[in-house]
Amino acid sequence: MEKLELREKVSEKMKLIRVEHDYTQDRMADVLGLSKKTLVQIEKQRTVAGWTTTVAVCALFQESEVLKGVLGDSPVEIVETVAHQQVEPQGKKTLGGKVWWQTIAEAENYTLQQNIISHHYRIIDSEDYRVYSTLDRTEAEIRFEELVK
Repeated sequence: MEKLELREKVSEKMKLIRVEHDYTQDRMADVLGLSKKTLVQIEKQRTVAGWTTTVAVCALFQESEVLKGVLGDSPVEIVETVAHQQVEPQGKKTLGGKVWWQTIAEAENYTLQQNIISHHYRIIDSEDYRVYSTLDRTEAEIRFEELVK
C-alpha cells in the first residue's frame, strides 16, 4: 500500500468514521484541525485527505471499526509502516493476527504474517509482540530468517 492509496481509503470512509463517533461536521473538523469546508469536500469525495489528515484520523480514531474494516487491523501500525517503509517497534503487543492476517511462515518463536487488506508484512514473536513491519516481502523474509537462526 502506498501513501496515496491509504489517503484514498481513509477519505472514502471519513463520513462513516465521523458518524460512528457521533460527531458533527463541526466537531470532526475541529478534532482534525480542518476547516468544515475541507471536511465536507473530503466527505463528498471531491478531494482526498492530505497525508497529515490521514495520519491524524488513523491515530485519533484507531479503535474505529470502520477504519479497521477498511485497513485491516491496526490503523496506526499501517500508517507507521507506510510512512517508514519498515519499522522495528519496541514492545507493541498485537492480537496475534487472528482476524486480518495470514501466516506466511512460522519457526521457533516467530511468525511472519501478511495483512490481507493492506498487504504489508510483519513479524510477531511467540507472545504476539510485533518485532518488525515492512511493505517489502523480501525484506520481511530476510529479517525473519535472521531472527530464527
